[in-house]
Amino acid sequence: MLHANLVSDLAVDPGEREVLRAWAEQAPREAWLLRPGDVLVSPVPVGEEFLRYVCGLTGVPRDSVAVVVPPGDGTADACRHVVGAVGGRPLRAVLPTALDGAAIGLARALGVPVAPYPSVAAAEAALGVTGLLNTKAGFRSVAPALGMRLPDGLVRRRDGVPGAVRELLASYGRVVVKPDRSAGGHGMLFLAETEADGTADAPDPWTGGLAPVGGPEGLWVVERRIDVARSVSVQMETGPGGTRALFSGEMRTADGAFTGYLSPLPEPSAHVAATLEAWGHALGGFLAARGYAGPFGLDAMVTPGGEVFAGESNVRRTATTTPQAMVTRLVAGDVSGAGGGTGGGGPVWATGKVRAPVAYPFAAAVERLRRERLAYDPARAEGIVLYAGPPPDGLTWRYAVIAGDHAGVARYEELLRASWASAPGGPTARSGPPGSRSG
Repeated sequence: MLHANLVSDLAVDPGEREVLRAWAEQAPREAWLLRPGDVLVSPVPVGEEFLRYVCGLTGVPRDSVAVVVPPGDGTADACRHVVGAVGGRPLRAVLPTALDGAAIGLARALGVPVAPYPSVAAAEAALGVTGLLNTKAGFRSVAPALGMRLPDGLVRRRDGVPGAVRELLASYGRVVVKPDRSAGGHGMLFLAETEADGTADAPDPWTGGLAPVGGPEGLWVVERRIDVARSVSVQMETGPGGTRALFSGEMRTADGAFTGYLSPLPEPSAHVAATLEAWGHALGGFLAARGYAGPFGLDAMVTPGGEVFAGESNVRRTATTTPQAMVTRLVAGDVSGAGGGTGGGGPVWATGKVRAPVAYPFAAAVERLRRERLAYDPARAEGIVLYAGPPPDGLTWRYAVIAGDHAGVARYEELLRASWASAPGGPTARSGPPGSRSG
């Protein structure tokens, strides 16, 4: 059972309902992990057209898999509904997006372990370190002892944020303020010296802009804002058998918010990749020693001079884990989704968003990609995949592009943006995909 519990308190404060609902919209992407006999539990409906599209590319018979959508917005306990929906279907384990209390409860109700743990009790024992390392304060408390370089910073409760901002602005002139429990850049605030010069008679003008994450007692991290030339990450896997790197890449961001990913890291990046992997192995050992087993990610920033600073850890399946598993599966037929490390030799891939000129139904969007020879072609093992299903507005589509090299990925994205900038019937990308081996 694939448990797409994107609505998890590991990612952000449960009170942030609007944010959680927006993230839940990405749950259909977990369909790329389905194998014959699997069940996907999703907080939002998974469209039938999208599911058939996924099964058509992965070769999984549509009638061999099932989707369960519990009632509500994904924040309520879904155990009773899920158990009733699957009936006596034989299951080996629950594979959650995030190891949290909901995943533990679901596995216990079904009488199966949480993958990859041998038992529910073993998974439950890892909840403490999982919760710690999915917070920014927790990461800062551990990372220096593991040899990671961090920006100078302070951890404070909400009422202590103004003082921390003043202190660090006096030293560095620019700071970034981060909620302790947040993902995708939600709630981050970037401040310069002139924006925090309040007086005793008036509050600092920015304090009202703090996101309501964690309430009055919630923790915040105030850090020196370094010059960032690139935001990068490495995705790892750890457990009793050791820690290994799965893949690395460059994060695409806008105002600190995650918008997409490019993997592997463009050259020259050897020293960055080596640093990330070394830090990842240290963190993986720390996690495994405390009972955690499974995937995790480590995010970092690279300055224009090439200095690497660790940012945070995400001890769960991240926004890049499923797309990479999909790419590996489509290109190499690897059902494990594990990949072959961070080195070269595999496909280059990227994720991003593109805005269509008009609202499309899913089938129409796929057909347009096919008509313009941009859709993923198994014969060439390259092209564009609408990997997250139809967007609620029908306009802002999440896509993945797969090609043989970075130039090929860039060209596909250029053609996609040029094509979808026009309404149907306008100029299209009929010149064909980059490096087409079919002529």
